[in-house]
Amino acid sequence: MDNNKFLLYGANGYTGVLIAKLAASYGLQPTLAGRNEKAIQGLANELQLPYLIVDLTDTAALQKILSEFSLVLHAAGPFQITAKPMIEACIATKTHYLDITGEIPVFEMAKQYNKAAADSKIMLLPGVGFDVVPTDCMALFLSKKLPDANLLQLAFASVGGGLSHGTATTMVMGLGEGGAIRENGKIKSTPLGHKGRWVNFSVEPDKCKNLFTMTIPWGDISTAYFTTGIPNIETYTGIAPKVYKMLRWQKVFNWLLKTSLVRNYAFKKINAKPAGPSDEARAKGSSMVWGMVQNNQGKKIQAAMSVKDGYTLTAHSSLLVVKKVLAGNFKTGFQTPAAVYGEDLIMEVPDTKRTPAFEG
Repeated sequence: MDNNKFLLYGANGYTGVLIAKLAASYGLQPTLAGRNEKAIQGLANELQLPYLIVDLTDTAALQKILSEFSLVLHAAGPFQITAKPMIEACIATKTHYLDITGEIPVFEMAKQYNKAAADSKIMLLPGVGFDVVPTDCMALFLSKKLPDANLLQLAFASVGGGLSHGTATTMVMGLGEGGAIRENGKIKSTPLGHKGRWVNFSVEPDKCKNLFTMTIPWGDISTAYFTTGIPNIETYTGIAPKVYKMLRWQKVFNWLLKTSLVRNYAFKKINAKPAGPSDEARAKGSSMVWGMVQNNQGKKIQAAMSVKDGYTLTAHSSLLVVKKVLAGNFKTGFQTPAAVYGEDLIMEVPDTKRTPAFEG
């Protein structure tokens, strides 16, 4: 098979379009795929790329298509619904599987296919986008500085930009579901935002960029444990302190947020908005990442990082990984980005800056 060709499923989604448009700059030629023929064909004509139409529920047709490719980059969420049929088809056809999820249940589900994927000599690598490449690399970077760490805290915050339909839809599906941490090696359910803290996200020496953050169920609750083995993990995101105080009451309304009435209203509002942030908004946007590890003696090591906005970063990082896999650089079975490609994978993405690790 050609080492510059792969299948991009969900190519007509907001992030899928960004990946498709950027692929040529990495010397890659995706075959665009999805179930919406009109949208897929229109994009294929615009970019002069081949395309295929298939629904994930048509197992036979999906396997027939995948058998022609050594790799699929799966960009069609919500991944709690779409990942399993694609993973199973990839194992059956010996096709490497990559996706851009950040959903804890998807990572945990994919781990269950580790042996089957290894037996098929393929790699299952979910989370090759903003979820979770920067944070996974930060986790490994810090754990190497403090090998006996027993606590890992990771935080991220976005400046500018906005949400795509896919990301917003995933968030709505999580309404009322609460949060999660890893405690003594086990994933534990917690209220959303059960902890809050101020974080200095600055990557410039002697400067401070303090933002308030709260705990959320980010994908690293699953992936960072695989990457580092650290048994206690918390993940945070930036939020206004006033909003945080309001969210502390969410548990009172969780039953309401889970109802189809509320969720259908939210889906309707999402569909009425643009597919995602404009090119101008993304160009002005950026993301910040911070991490801290601590051992039983109380020693702390931390670092910060600035990266492109989440959507642009996802397009770059996913294509970087595609290129590596097609060149034969992969590990079979279930993997995480930093576990395969190291803590400096994120440094290959343009405009990334990372502070040296420091105590305190």
